[in-house]
Amino acid sequence: MAQLRSWQTPLIILICGCLISLIGFGARSSLGLFLTPMSAAHGWGRDVFAFALAVQMLLWGAALPFVGAIADRFGPVLVMWVGAVLYAAGLAWMANATSGGELVLSAGVLTGFGLAGTSFTIVLGAFGKLLPAGWRTLSFGLGTAAGSFGQFLFSPLAVGLNSILDWYTTLLIFAALVLVLMPLALAIAVPRESKAASAAPQQSLVHAVREAMGHRSFLYLVAGYFSCGFQVFFITLHLPAYLVDRGLSADTGAWTIAVIGLFNIVGSIAAGYLSELMPKRYLLAFIYASRALIIAVFIALPAHPVTAVLFGVGMGLLWLSTIPPTQGLVAVMFGTRWLTMLAGFAFFSHQVGGFLGVWLGGVLYERTGSYDVIWYFTIALGILSALINLPIVEKPVERPAAAAA
Repeated sequence: MAQLRSWQTPLIILICGCLISLIGFGARSSLGLFLTPMSAAHGWGRDVFAFALAVQMLLWGAALPFVGAIADRFGPVLVMWVGAVLYAAGLAWMANATSGGELVLSAGVLTGFGLAGTSFTIVLGAFGKLLPAGWRTLSFGLGTAAGSFGQFLFSPLAVGLNSILDWYTTLLIFAALVLVLMPLALAIAVPRESKAASAAPQQSLVHAVREAMGHRSFLYLVAGYFSCGFQVFFITLHLPAYLVDRGLSADTGAWTIAVIGLFNIVGSIAAGYLSELMPKRYLLAFIYASRALIIAVFIALPAHPVTAVLFGVGMGLLWLSTIPPTQGLVAVMFGTRWLTMLAGFAFFSHQVGGFLGVWLGGVLYERTGSYDVIWYFTIALGILSALINLPIVEKPVERPAAAAA
């Protein structure tokens, strides 16, 4: 465990890190609720808004390995500060965007890079370095659960503010809230003397990347993570509009997204706990297979507020519960020295899936007038990811003494 400042107790680190996850992920997860009013106000098709948020997904993921390497080398505070400023600026510009190009630059580019700097991946990397080893996997679950609680809070908050004020003002309020991340980041500062403290303190960045990219189990983990992003971000953005298309109210969509966030608090904490009790690869396979089953049942049933909320409950229990075992597997295989960066590579695959889920959801809807094809694809991906996680070997990589030195 790192040598911390006197006020940086494990509880303070955990609370402030969870608040960062809550605000950062909560604000982003509510953006799907702006699709309908913004598209109507500007005369955009759903594919325009979907493409902007797909770019956001892609850049968020593409930047994370680099941002993670900076956080591993110099600590997370500067990364978090720069990310918060970009994130807030992106939301403020998004509110004022008048064309599809501006929407891509604001909601896509600026917000995407901002999310990389404020991501819960950065928070979980700090937890891995700062908290005692016995807290590690559970803290991954708590940090992920906090992001889900943010989703639960921000979805009805966005609907309420949109109705009381308007979507423009709501985005500006969210931009201001994001700046609160800057003082909170001080609690997860990694002391300089601890930055080399890990199982392989002398391993270089280049060697860490080469080692991970040549490790078959890591590649399986990364490939499986693709479907998680595809499913999660497709549902976050398009589910409210899908439910409206099927005759339900916008409030039903908002509350379904909120319920997903609420129940993922349980799911993420449970996944963090279970990751210590059972093989993480089996837990991941179960999560992916269960998602496929729940989606298949949901789209086969008649549209009704009750079935929508029950879908939210089921998906919520599995929503981001992939993160604790995934993050835990990276730590088991490679240690914590470059944990944030290597988890960033895995998360990039997640975000590529998110990019395709968000973008293809909009494109296929505009071309076919329905989301049916994309729902079927999410089911197939869940099954494939369940299978691809089974061969993962859960043990530290073998490092010859020469390589470690």
